[in-house]
Amino acid sequence: MSSIDLRNIHSLTDFKRNANAYVEQLQATQLPLVLTVNGKAAVVVQEAGAFQSLIDRIAAMEAEIQSFKIAELRQDLRVGVEQLDRGQSTISTQDNLHELFDEIRTQGRANLG
Repeated sequence: MSSIDLRNIHSLTDFKRNANAYVEQLQATQLPLVLTVNGKAAVVVQEAGAFQSLIDRIAAMEAEIQSFKIAELRQDLRVGVEQLDRGQSTISTQDNLHELFDEIRTQGRANLG
C-alpha cells in the first residue's frame, strides 16, 4: 500500500458538487480520496471493496504477528524448561528479589551490547 497521491486530495465542496464523478473514480481506481475542509484534511473516502480488502489485509497481518509472538513465547518457555532441567535456576524470595532484578538488568544490558 502506497501513500496517498496528491492528485487524490480534493475539497469536500467539490466532492459534493461532483459526487457521481468521484464515485466513478473511486470505483475505477480503487484508490482513496482525501477530502479537505478549509484546506485541511478532514476525511478519507474509499470504495467499499478496496476498504474491505485493506481491513482483511490488516487482520491477516495482525494474525501473523500474533502467531510469531506465540511461537517466540513457546521458544522462550522451552529454553526455560531446559534451563530448569540442567539446574540453571535460582530460587528467589522477597528478601533477595532486588538481587534477581539487578542480575536480569545486567544480563539484558550484556545482550544488547
